[in-house]
Amino acid sequence: MSAELAFNRSADVDYGVAKEIAPDVRRIVANNPSPYTFLGTNTYIVGSGDVAVIDPGPADAAHLTAIAEATRGERITHICITHSHRDHCDGALPLQERLGGEIVAFGPTGTTRGAGTPGLGDAFIDSAFTPDLPVADGDTVKGRGFSLDVLHMPGHAPDHLCFALVGKRIVFTGDHVMGWNTTVIAPPEGNMGDFLTSLDKLAQRHDRMFLPGHGGHVETPRRVVRAYITHRKWREQNILACIDDGVSTIPRIVAKLYGAIDADLKGAAALSVLAHLEHLIARDVVTAEGATDKFSAFYVRAASDAVSSSS
Repeated sequence: MSAELAFNRSADVDYGVAKEIAPDVRRIVANNPSPYTFLGTNTYIVGSGDVAVIDPGPADAAHLTAIAEATRGERITHICITHSHRDHCDGALPLQERLGGEIVAFGPTGTTRGAGTPGLGDAFIDSAFTPDLPVADGDTVKGRGFSLDVLHMPGHAPDHLCFALVGKRIVFTGDHVMGWNTTVIAPPEGNMGDFLTSLDKLAQRHDRMFLPGHGGHVETPRRVVRAYITHRKWREQNILACIDDGVSTIPRIVAKLYGAIDADLKGAAALSVLAHLEHLIARDVVTAEGATDKFSAFYVRAASDAVSSSS
């Protein structure tokens, strides 16, 4: 099983400049680079005359001014949010106050939000984010000259949406599928089972292009989705191999599988392993002894071994 993913990590970006990347689709990149946001958050302007803004990004004055300049003489009718992580949604209210538009998002999920590592914790998530117009899977956001089908794709976040531009075979994928890196799945915010189910759903489509929340566009959508699925299956098999070898705590699994990973990303790696373990436990493939927490001594063993030891 191959786990190779062909990433595009080109660093060519002009912050604050609106660039047309498809007919009636412009992109502006926010100047908020980080290990989790890559070069910055992509904001998309869809349509002409009456337009939708997808993911206005952080509450950054320069970025909001760039959106205002790019839409001068036009009317923003909708501000669509893929998910309520602050690098995507914090600019929504300031943009609305400045230029108008109805804020569209999934809305509160009623689930526990956040993840216990720097850069992914509560400060990174607006768990109280509430849109003007809550939407669900199968809904359509319509404006003069554009229609966006709503696809609920939980996994990275429970409220994650993708927006499919009707008639163009283009999907704005937020953080669900990106071309520069794999998507972080960090419990309890992230759920591996939901993520894989969402990928399977996306794999059934016949899209021409993905426009993600970070990094460049994806020109081979189905191939990339299949590669994402293969990568996660490969990672799961590696984790099971660790368990079979007696490497059965999350810190030791991370050390074996990720090697000399950047210290800033070790917490995310531990949460990714935890997400895989939760998915394995839910399917009765492994059992856990002790707290299911990345900070605990989280011992796991094959479920068949657990049955044998208790008989």
